[in-house]
Amino acid sequence: MAKKSRRTTLYSSKGKKLYAVRDKGGRFKDIQQYSRAHAMDMRRTSKDEAAEGARKKPARKSARKTAKKTTKKSTRKIARKTVKKTTRKTAKKSAGKTARKVAKKSARKTAKKSARKTAKRAARKTAKKTARKTARKSTRKSGARRRTAKKA
Repeated sequence: MAKKSRRTTLYSSKGKKLYAVRDKGGRFKDIQQYSRAHAMDMRRTSKDEAAEGARKKPARKSARKTAKKTTKKSTRKIARKTVKKTTRKTAKKSAGKTARKVAKKSARKTAKKSARKTAKRAARKTAKKTARKTARKSTRKSGARRRTAKKA
């Protein structure tokens, strides 16, 4: 494996931070502005990161789909728990099979409604968060493009 070229930091006369890349002889091979070099490093993914990402997730699902699934599961759990609780309470109070059935149905309905409401709120929150994140990323990228276009 070839030796990795090291970059030393220094400052220009104007005060900008610079990276100096040297060759094997110790002479300057390339001088880069720190901010630009750092930005490029952040954009690139290393071989190790790429290999790790491929091992972990072969295919990524959209954020909305995963949010929907998790909210559905949580709503079902919440609905079941609330239904059980309410049916127990109403069953104790009312006597007879018909009264229990009616109580169960009404309890299920109210539990489902409340569970759906909470699930919708949670789904909206997660969807908003992901939308904000993607918007931030796109604005950062477009800002960088504009700056490079102005300089050229």
